Amino acid sequence: MSDPAAAREELAKVSSLVLTARRLLAGGTLVDLSAIEDRVRAICGSVETMPLEDSRPLAEDLRALMARLDQLEREVRDHLDQLGQMQDGS
Repeated sequence: MSDPAAAREELAKVSSLVLTARRLLAGGTLVDLSAIEDRVRAICGSVETMPLEDSRPLAEDLRALMARLDQLEREVRDHLDQLGQMQDGS
C-alpha cells in the first residue's frame, strides 16, 4: 500500500471501523479492536515508507483518524470504568 490513493482509501475504511466500534460500544456490545490495530499499524508502516511528497497530503486524514482513535479510547475507558463501578456495587 505504498500508493497514496490506496492509503487514503484504507484510512477511510479504518475510520469507518472506528465509528462502528464506537456505536457498538455505546450499545453495550463488546468490541474486538485488534483488526483496527492491525490496519492502523499497516497504514502507518506504509506512510512511513512513502516519499514525503506522497505522504504529506495524507497528514490531515491521519490526524482525523488519530482524533477518532483518541475518542474511542476515552469511550472504552469510560465503559470499563462503568463496568468496574457496577462490579463494586454488587
